[in-house]
Amino acid sequence: MRPFEPDGWTGTPMLAALGLSLEEESAYRALLGVPSATAAEIGGRDVEHTLARLVDLGLAIPTGVDGYAAAPPAMALGALLGARRDELRAAERALVTLAEEHRVAVAGRSLGELIEVVSGVDAIRHRFLQVQAAARDQIRTFVTAPFVAVPPGENPAEDAAVGRGVRFRVVAERSVLAEPGAVAETVSSLRNGVEVRVVDTLPIKLVLADEDLGLVPLAAEPGGEPGAVLLHRSGLLSALDALFEEVWRHAYPLEPSGDGLTERDGGGPTELDRRILALLLAGLTDQAVATQLGLSLRTLQRRVRHLLDLAGVESRMQLGWYAARNGWA
Repeated sequence: MRPFEPDGWTGTPMLAALGLSLEEESAYRALLGVPSATAAEIGGRDVEHTLARLVDLGLAIPTGVDGYAAAPPAMALGALLGARRDELRAAERALVTLAEEHRVAVAGRSLGELIEVVSGVDAIRHRFLQVQAAARDQIRTFVTAPFVAVPPGENPAEDAAVGRGVRFRVVAERSVLAEPGAVAETVSSLRNGVEVRVVDTLPIKLVLADEDLGLVPLAAEPGGEPGAVLLHRSGLLSALDALFEEVWRHAYPLEPSGDGLTERDGGGPTELDRRILALLLAGLTDQAVATQLGLSLRTLQRRVRHLLDLAGVESRMQLGWYAARNGWA
C-alpha cells in the first residue's frame, strides 16, 4: 500500500465539501482500516501536520505515545455535516439580506449602472454561467443558432441549477435542433427535469435569472467581436420577462421519444402526466409515484407544478377536480 492510499479507495475525493484536503481524507481513510497507527505507519508528506489537522477536526484521536485512531464516521463526519449545514443556512439568510440591499440600491441607479456591456467570447461565457449560478427560483432562456460562446453540451450551470431545485425553462428556435449534438443534449435536459419548448423563430437570445438579471447576446458583424448586454432589475428587464412568458405560452412542448424528440401542442397533458395524475388520485405519495414511474422526486414535482400551471389552478385538490372534469385521468 502506498502512503495515504487505503485499500479499495480510488483516490477520488469525497469529503472536499466538508473542508478536507485530499491528504487529510486519505489519512482518515487509512486510520479507519486499523485500530491505531503512528505517523510513520501512515506515511505521506507532512503527515504530522495532516494528523494534527484531523485531531482538530475531531476525525482522529491520539492514542498511546504517538499513535492515532479514527473517530467513528457517524459521529465525526456528522458533526462536520451539521456545522456545514449551519454555515449554508447562514449564507442563505445573508443572501436574502444582500439581495434586498441590492434591490434598494439598484432602484436609485442610473441607466448606465443598470446595463453592462460584455465583449468577447470568454467574457460572455463567464457572464452566462454567472447569471445562471445566481438564480434561486428559476432560469428562463431563449436559444437560437448559431452558438458563439456556449455550444451544445457545454453548459455545466444547467445541471447545477437543476440540482439545487431551480426551475429551468427553455424555448428553442426550431433550427437549433438541426445543430450537431442539439437533439441529444435536449433529450438529456428533458430527462433531467428541464422544461423545453420549441417555436419557429425567436427575436433574440436571452437568459433570465429570476427577476434580477438578464443576459442578451448581441449579433456581431461578420469577423467582429461578439458582445452581450447584462441587465439588472429594471423596466427593460421586466419587459423581457413578459416577452419570455408570452412566447412560452404559445411554444410547443418537447418530450423524449427513444433517442429523439416528440413535439406536441400545449393543449393537454402528456401520457406520462396522465399516469402521474392517475397514481396521485389513487392516493399514492409523491415518492411512491416517482418510484413506480422511474422518476426522481424532483422531476415528479416539476411535472405536477407544470400540470398546475396548465390547468390554471393553485392546489392539488383543484388539479384533481380539473383533471376529472376534463378527462385528464
